[in-house]
Amino acid sequence: MGELIMSAPVAELTSKSRITAEDVAMLRHEVFGDGVVTRGEAEALFALDATAKDKCREWPEFFVEAVTDYIVHQEKPAGYISQENADWLVRTISRDGMVDSRTELELLVHVLEAAKSSPSRLCVYALEQVAHAVIDGKGPLMLGGALVPGLIAKAEVELLRRILHAHGGDGNIAITRAEAEVLLRINERTAQANNDPSWNDLFVKAIANFVMCSAGYEAPTRDVALRQENFLDHADPQIGGFFSRMVSGGLAGIIEAYRSPDDVETEWEARNRAAEALARRAETIDAGEAKWLVEHIGSNRPLYENERALLTLIKHASPEIHPALKPLLDKVA
Repeated sequence: MGELIMSAPVAELTSKSRITAEDVAMLRHEVFGDGVVTRGEAEALFALDATAKDKCREWPEFFVEAVTDYIVHQEKPAGYISQENADWLVRTISRDGMVDSRTELELLVHVLEAAKSSPSRLCVYALEQVAHAVIDGKGPLMLGGALVPGLIAKAEVELLRRILHAHGGDGNIAITRAEAEVLLRINERTAQANNDPSWNDLFVKAIANFVMCSAGYEAPTRDVALRQENFLDHADPQIGGFFSRMVSGGLAGIIEAYRSPDDVETEWEARNRAAEALARRAETIDAGEAKWLVEHIGSNRPLYENERALLTLIKHASPEIHPALKPLLDKVA
């Protein structure tokens, strides 16, 4: 950490174990008074967050706001996170590859949400924090409760949705392979648990987005692609049969998201248009994504329910199936 260049009143706080509401008000004046949050100020705030054991309820909001302002808005062009700043943030909030506190986790997600564009690594790092929590029960995800290793709850699904949605800025419309790999790892390690039904919805839509965009479909915005339908709020906890019905009923709606709103072509014309887009793409990309999916889904074991739903969707959506996927798709009706 570099030299912490702060005013004398702020420097005095570093020796205190308690931060009060009055301290936060003073910090707001000192840090935001000139309209510029510097690297030195951001690092000093991290030092305060680490050393003060007793922090008032106003602190987390101020801390997140100030550090986000430095990372997202101070460099030109504003709103675009540089790789250097992304690396600095990951180094600063990490302890053995994991985020150290709930405030720092919220900072990470808030930075992604505030930015117009951010390096893919930052989003993947955020997703990995949720993966640590749901697979191993480690990390600062839960407030006032214990994480259950191997199970994904509604709050964790919504955090994943926030992260994926936040990364949908310039050039990041489609789900990336690195993002998909984290989701597949979470699914593999939680598939036998009584997960919240919203996980299945997010998993199918996110992986379908990755596969369909790889196959030449025009990607919808991430908020459209990952939108959770209202009926899932009343989902039966016994998700097996329910999920099959949800996907069979919602299939057309998911597929429809991958066509432009003003598309009035017939089904036949739409399929031809998608096939032409497919043909324009390099065969190596299609083969690579197909092989990748085969390696990650249902290898040497029965399909999970949400994997079956995903393959059903792909089978109905794709006008042209790469031969490498055929053995997988033959497992579903």
